[in-house]
Amino acid sequence: MELTIINHALKEWAVAVDALEAGKTILLLRKGGIKEEGNHFKVAHNEVLLYPTLEHQNPDLLKPEYADQVTPVPSGWHPETIRIGAWAKVTDIFMVSFEPSIKALLPFHVWNEQFVSDRLKWKPRQPIYILLLRTYKLSQPQEIPYCAEYSGCKSWIDLKEGISVANATPVLTDAEYNKRTSVIRNSIANPSAANILN
Repeated sequence: MELTIINHALKEWAVAVDALEAGKTILLLRKGGIKEEGNHFKVAHNEVLLYPTLEHQNPDLLKPEYADQVTPVPSGWHPETIRIGAWAKVTDIFMVSFEPSIKALLPFHVWNEQFVSDRLKWKPRQPIYILLLRTYKLSQPQEIPYCAEYSGCKSWIDLKEGISVANATPVLTDAEYNKRTSVIRNSIANPSAANILN
């Protein structure tokens, strides 16, 4: 049975959420927030609302076309309301430690080489999680009040009230989404070939 109300949410930089909503990317890189359970990342839910965060966005870690969309905010600052405009299914999860495979994914996400390098160096024994998300735009974006429980360096939160995802529309067609996931899978498996193609 298809979910129609979701209250689980995945927190991500607003610029990345916007790119997912616009169909510019289907890929997120994760190694876990400071406050993750067990101090490492894990996928808690496969169907989630996309919760945009502003506090830790850093233009210096984004590709130029995305860096221009970010205005840094002071640590601890948050808006009074949060716009929730989409939800997503996590369709694929890859745990990757092989540096060439991670670097081969550069064309497919919003971050720059500095971000990738930083992620690789932080907790070097832990793999980077590659998440592929099939994103759906809500029929009516929702403005929800910010709550202190939503703050902190954690990936997953539960909203106080669920949001209807009925009649949401996929950002990409089945064919386009399947094509992109196939290219990304091949880039992870054959990074040298991916570098030649890109």
